[in-house]
Amino acid sequence: MDTSALDWNDIAVVLALARHGSMSAAARGLGVDVSTVSRRLAAAEAALRTRLFIRDHRGYRPTDAGAVFVAHAERVQGAVRALETETRAEAEDIAGPVSITAADALFDQWLVERLPELARAHPRLQIRLVADDHNLSFTRREADLALRLAQPTQDAALLMRKLGAIGFSVYCGAHCKPVPRSRWGSQPWLAYGEELAGVPEMRWLARLRPAPQRRLQASSATTLIRACQAGLGLALLPGFCGERSGLRRLSARPELHRDLWLLSHRDAARIRRFRVVGDWLAQAFEADRKAFAG
Repeated sequence: MDTSALDWNDIAVVLALARHGSMSAAARGLGVDVSTVSRRLAAAEAALRTRLFIRDHRGYRPTDAGAVFVAHAERVQGAVRALETETRAEAEDIAGPVSITAADALFDQWLVERLPELARAHPRLQIRLVADDHNLSFTRREADLALRLAQPTQDAALLMRKLGAIGFSVYCGAHCKPVPRSRWGSQPWLAYGEELAGVPEMRWLARLRPAPQRRLQASSATTLIRACQAGLGLALLPGFCGERSGLRRLSARPELHRDLWLLSHRDAARIRRFRVVGDWLAQAFEADRKAFAG
């Protein structure tokens, strides 16, 4: 196979088409017209002498060869971006954008209150908060730093640091009467939906007897906190959220603990602003360790 005619600019076109599944969406993402995407795809396939995509009723899907190309192209694109960023890093002050992703409750109940001290120390930083607890790709640089309650295993570009443990306790609304543990199973509960049935909080609730009525299901911890404040039912929540939200704690001690992980791209350790923000997050957690542990 002669790849000497492959234009490296076509990598972005192939990746955009693989991610979006349509010519028009790929073109919008790249800021070009559809004819350019079509022409560059044809050129890449001609250079590689193989078909990279097939089109069906769902749009454009990579062929087996296309899937191999995309997997390697993502790594190449990530390496090129790292090359560009790190080449400029030596001359950079602690300034510029840093994106942090976490579950919404960590932002709402903790991090936002802490951020003014980071802003005072480094006023030229531009912090972007992405409320999302799904696994993002550090290979594709979809996030710079992430706070997660589960230890990922699939991203080779990942650098992981365990910050500590978060304790979870049972809470009810501040105006509700205390409910003894023996009656918890007969109370209405607030819980996550079935899509999160495997998380430790949901497994703990599934073991409760008698099996409680789940009055409300939501995908957001912040929503569960609001519902608990409104008196809709009991909820198993992170201790730092329950205390800050003025809820009544029913557990004498935490019912379970989950580890909190700080994740980043391996290359981010060599970029000063990412390293500074990562270290600051670790220090901020350490300062509040007792409150997090419950």
